[in-house]
Amino acid sequence: MTRSPVWHPFTQHALQPDATLIARGEGAWLETSDGRRILDGISSWWVVTHGHRHPRIVAAIKSQIDLLDQVIFAGFTHEPAERLAGELLQIAPGLSHVFYTDSGSTSVEVALKMALGYWRNIGHPRSRIVALEHGYHGDTIGTMSAGARGVFNAAYEPLLFDVSRLPFPHAGQEQATLDALEAACRTENPAALIVEPLILGAGGMLMYAPHVLAEMARICATHGVLLIADEVMTGWGRTGRMLACEHAQVVPDILCLAKGITGGSLPLAVTLCKASIFDAHHSADRARTFYHSSSYTANPVACAAALANIEIWKTEPVEQRLSAIAGMHQAGLERLSQLPGFSDARQLGTVAAIDVKVNNPGYLADIGPRLYAALIERDVLLRPLGNTIYVMPPYCVTVEDLDRVYSAIADAVQAFD
Repeated sequence: MTRSPVWHPFTQHALQPDATLIARGEGAWLETSDGRRILDGISSWWVVTHGHRHPRIVAAIKSQIDLLDQVIFAGFTHEPAERLAGELLQIAPGLSHVFYTDSGSTSVEVALKMALGYWRNIGHPRSRIVALEHGYHGDTIGTMSAGARGVFNAAYEPLLFDVSRLPFPHAGQEQATLDALEAACRTENPAALIVEPLILGAGGMLMYAPHVLAEMARICATHGVLLIADEVMTGWGRTGRMLACEHAQVVPDILCLAKGITGGSLPLAVTLCKASIFDAHHSADRARTFYHSSSYTANPVACAAALANIEIWKTEPVEQRLSAIAGMHQAGLERLSQLPGFSDARQLGTVAAIDVKVNNPGYLADIGPRLYAALIERDVLLRPLGNTIYVMPPYCVTVEDLDRVYSAIADAVQAFD
């Protein structure tokens, strides 16, 4: 067999030389060309919400491609982008403007640039960014800078700018986080605080309480510091509500959405902001223009898919599905917690995680790749974060599907004992 020239993301090809060839997908399942079916337990990296190839989304894509495939978005607009912006502002009341991009990383990069541009344009330049320990915000230069330093970005350290880190608000230690934020706001004159609301994804599916997010928002507002909510992963129902910020009744100054915005069908992302952010860039002085673009900004076909996704939320029992998944997770985690080798079961909405007890915990824990391979052998797609196993399925998943996932996890871990 000829070796593929494709260089895959987050893949060490010396250890994983061959990729699994997927021919089609439907619902919560992927299928190879020879008919093998694999349960997609992580929504294909957290993007597929209602299931692969949802008929409404597929129909919207087919319809739009017959009308307009792509158009420059500087100086031009189109109906899907205008409609989608209106729908998004209904989802996120309190925000007033929508900037389109095409990935989670770029949506956060835009948010950071918006924050710095805001302070510069109002005549009070600020450049300091405050971020949570263990955070992950993407793989562009700005987002890597805001994220945790470690194996993800060690090679690129010379390119990254320094940020202030807050300790993660572990249960019982929340006040240390809030005190550190208060101190940073008083002494460092920061431009913005960036957080993943309630769940830190790639940092290990670490979870914290809504009241902590609410208090961080209050501290920022008191000191005039902008709050950036990175809901690239947590948005679109993952935490049991449309937005994780809703749990804390928080309206951020800037909101980042991606992944599930098109139901997982096409790449699209948005950065929403309050009127004050836009107004700081609105001027007859062209130097105050917001200088950011990607070639496929607000692609019409992707916008049509996103509109179909929102229509599904309006017309199908999505919230009941989220609640059902949460109950399935609770039962599955309870089963695993009774077995030796597991610890720290945690769950919020459709996201569940549990740690495997090992001597070398962390992202590079040896057990991670071994578990991945063992689960694939059992026809279940999960990508453990080191010794942390997480499950984040599409919303069409069934009781039988998730029972298969949790049984596979139990079998795989016990097989290593």
